[in-house]
Amino acid sequence: MKNLKIYCVTNKMSKFLEQLPFQLVGVGTEKFSNKYIDCKIKKNIQKKEKNYSELTFHYWFWKNQLPLLKKNIWIGFCQKRRFWVYDNTNIKNFSDLKKKLLTNIPKEWEKFESLICNPIDVSNPKKIKVLKRGIKNLIKDPSILFIKNKQSIKLHFDMHHGYGVLDKAIDFMNNNDKDEFRYFVNNHSIFNPHIMCISKKDILNKWFKDLFTWLFKCERVFGIKNLKGYDQQRLYAYLAERYLPFWFKKYTKYREQNWIFFDVINE
Repeated sequence: MKNLKIYCVTNKMSKFLEQLPFQLVGVGTEKFSNKYIDCKIKKNIQKKEKNYSELTFHYWFWKNQLPLLKKNIWIGFCQKRRFWVYDNTNIKNFSDLKKKLLTNIPKEWEKFESLICNPIDVSNPKKIKVLKRGIKNLIKDPSILFIKNKQSIKLHFDMHHGYGVLDKAIDFMNNNDKDEFRYFVNNHSIFNPHIMCISKKDILNKWFKDLFTWLFKCERVFGIKNLKGYDQQRLYAYLAERYLPFWFKKYTKYREQNWIFFDVINE
């Protein structure tokens, strides 16, 4: 019997996804068949999907589905092109992917309380990018161009999502996390991406409560209408992506797990 339930979020119907062992979720403006969870019903923030992306489902799930689930099952989240796998090597086709998908939590992993994605490193950006997108950071501290330890998560966020935005958002975080999270983004270049996690009911409930309490406070400051373009439109998803690894590492016994980007062209 499977002890893991994976929810896969997509903004369009996909025959490819429908062949995988997931509970599919539809977000965005497209109409979905009954094979997909509908996030437009019950308590929802579907109208904010452009700014919250897959978090619109995470909110729906927290408010409507999580209370109904048993405490002892593992619950995970992935996306239409990013999947949990036991091993991310030698996956060349759909058949390979199906064989390596994470579908159960092995008994030896039960000593952990959560799984988060294997990390990425955002240090060592191209110098031309720093000159173009990080000019304000560069004026404040020219050494960031050459000292790798200063090429932090915060620098990366400033360059891609607005100078000072992350700092300002952290001002509205709960007091238990505020100072530690600010230190984390200023002093680390490695984080676990994609707002993907696997855990159990009680931990997920705490995670969603801390996350959405913070994001809704941020929304009062940054709003919705003024968030435009690739860099800022999905601001609340970008903030959540940086907060997730900090939160799960602080509050749970975590394991970093393999994931893969796998896309089907011209489905």
